[in-house]
Amino acid sequence: MAVVASLSVCFSARPNLHLCRFSQPKIVAMAAMSEDPIREWILTEGKASKITKITSVGGGCINLATHYQTDAASFFVKTNRSIGPEMFEGEALGLEAMYDTSTIRVPKPHKVGALPTGGSYIIMEFIEFGSRGSQAELGRKLAEMHKAGKSSKGFGFEVENTIGSTPQINTWSSDWIEFYGEKRLGYQLKLARDRYGDSAIYEKGHTLIQNMASLFENVVIEPCLLHGDLWSGNIAYDKDSEPVILDPACYYGHNEAEFGMSWCAGFGESFYNAYFKVMPKEEGFETRRDLYLLYHYLNHYNLFGSGYRSSALSIIDGYLRMLKA
Repeated sequence: MAVVASLSVCFSARPNLHLCRFSQPKIVAMAAMSEDPIREWILTEGKASKITKITSVGGGCINLATHYQTDAASFFVKTNRSIGPEMFEGEALGLEAMYDTSTIRVPKPHKVGALPTGGSYIIMEFIEFGSRGSQAELGRKLAEMHKAGKSSKGFGFEVENTIGSTPQINTWSSDWIEFYGEKRLGYQLKLARDRYGDSAIYEKGHTLIQNMASLFENVVIEPCLLHGDLWSGNIAYDKDSEPVILDPACYYGHNEAEFGMSWCAGFGESFYNAYFKVMPKEEGFETRRDLYLLYHYLNHYNLFGSGYRSSALSIIDGYLRMLKA
């Protein structure tokens, strides 16, 4: 139904908004402990007595990323000089929730705080990446996380967070169709109208929201912990070739929504086969699939401009024809 962007377009047009890696590391000068809360945490709660090396491993997008090597452990630190701790608090809560499922590997968050000169930081476990591992193992462990990560509060999350740099509204709801319509599609459609004056996509999108309930007939939807932004730039493998997922936009939602960035992830048959062995495929999965792509196409439209509008509109128009709405 949808017009699916090629992976080459995906990789070139969509930077990793949380971490842009560069090939040449840069050694960073060490600041005095009294002026540097990152250094202070590492040398106290981080149980290190000496920082041996500080290396810049990324930057140039939204955050600066740094690797701290010590005599106790290695730490990965992201800083942002213009945004307060709220963004990193949302990331840390998501990482902690995924870590606590004891399923797929994620970096353990240690500390979030404000920088004395303005901005914020997050300190987390440093994971050494290795060669590409098995897609089947990625699918199996992701399904295990979805199965283990449940919420008694319904659909949503403890805090608002971000999808890329777009705010993601996570107010709790007991109704998934209402949550997805209002907090996901509706929010993005309003952004498009306000940012571009795009009343056409706004009105068509709201017609879809008002008629999409029939796509969920006979489907039991339980709130599952989702990574929320699972594309190739947020997937890695450690030195033992075990899958690692990074930079989340977590919330509790329908497990199928996790595949909304699949057009930018390269998931193959072995991934889906392994996933559905743990989390069985629900009736109508293929019919709903583009509905979950739509959220991310709309977000890309709002972040990167009109190049993504046609893909979003194609999905909306396809559903309106199917639903005769």
